[in-house]
Amino acid sequence: MLSLRLPKELEQRLENVSKTTCRSKTYYVKKALEQFLEDQEDYLAAVAALENDKGKRISLDEIKKLANL
Repeated sequence: MLSLRLPKELEQRLENVSKTTCRSKTYYVKKALEQFLEDQEDYLAAVAALENDKGKRISLDEIKKLANL
């Protein structure tokens, strides 16, 4: 169980979306939290991979040249 306080403006926006879509506020908070955690996990995995990778780095420009973009 988790409870939290939201700023009034954020609470109102959540309420509006909830009423408009006939979905609960809990539904949207869960979806937002799931997305945030997934993004953070991906970021942390990427950082860890970069820290552990001692190989050659390729710049975006080099990738574009290789891909003829």
